[in-house]
Amino acid sequence: MIRTPLCDLLGIEYPILQGGMAWVADASLASAVSNAGGLGLIAAGNAPGAWVREEIKKAKTMTDKPFGVNIMLLSPFADEVAQAVIDEKITVVTTGAGNPSKYMKDWLKAGIKVIPVVPSTAMAKLVERAGASAVIAEGGESGGHVGDLTTIVLVPQVCDAVTLPVIAAGGIADGRGVAAALILGAVGVQVGTRFLVASECTIHQNYKNKILKAKDIDTIVTGKRLGHPVRSLKTGFSREYFQKEYDSGISDEELESFGVGALRKAVKEGDEKNGCFLSGQIASMVKKEQPAAEIVEEMFTGAEIVLGGACKWVK
Repeated sequence: MIRTPLCDLLGIEYPILQGGMAWVADASLASAVSNAGGLGLIAAGNAPGAWVREEIKKAKTMTDKPFGVNIMLLSPFADEVAQAVIDEKITVVTTGAGNPSKYMKDWLKAGIKVIPVVPSTAMAKLVERAGASAVIAEGGESGGHVGDLTTIVLVPQVCDAVTLPVIAAGGIADGRGVAAALILGAVGVQVGTRFLVASECTIHQNYKNKILKAKDIDTIVTGKRLGHPVRSLKTGFSREYFQKEYDSGISDEELESFGVGALRKAVKEGDEKNGCFLSGQIASMVKKEQPAAEIVEEMFTGAEIVLGGACKWVK
């Protein structure tokens, strides 16, 4: 069995976090991953505090295991969600797309373990000084908001730069990915794309089908012009967005407006024409829809086989 310090830090059986995927990671998916022995996360995304509170309440009826909330710091509702996790006595918060320092004092006072997603060693050092409990080093292979460095390059550098536990994310879909992350120095992994096809994931079936049909070169990064690059599946929408980025005749405001609501259209409506289907580069490695518990068990059984006695975390 693979057991690392992350298990003790978060009170979980397997050192795995489910990614905070906006409009995807709701109470259903988060509770399923927590029940499977990992740490499920409710993704606040751009949702208001009231929605997050409701999902937290739902999750509490679906699991008695630890779960957390992911806060997207670019959200216009970030302030109210930051307060909601305190009021609802959430014990773990992960953050993305920004610097969480303005909220850290209040979160730490409330006893919340804060685990920011970091795209660089500089950000990792910054959040360590602010009091983070761990960091998620996420490579550009991941879906959603991405940085420039790849996982295999970023993870060991972050491990060398901070004394905090490091969780690897980006491009991890099976036991080989888990094993590689641990060898690079991480004490756990965060997985997003593979959980899109979990039975308990409530996204539209069209979204799941697109993941299952994806090939290795079927993702694209858009949004660099606006400073917030995002990886998604290649669709009519994403290709059109990419073309508009390099069109000098469209303003930044018009480009940003073009993308508004596209993720929700994919998640809730399965709109293959106008939806943005976020996905990491490992989509082509996802072969079937299955319960979250099977996904977690398969990944760590596979990692144990790959690692054998080559890693101190294998007992």
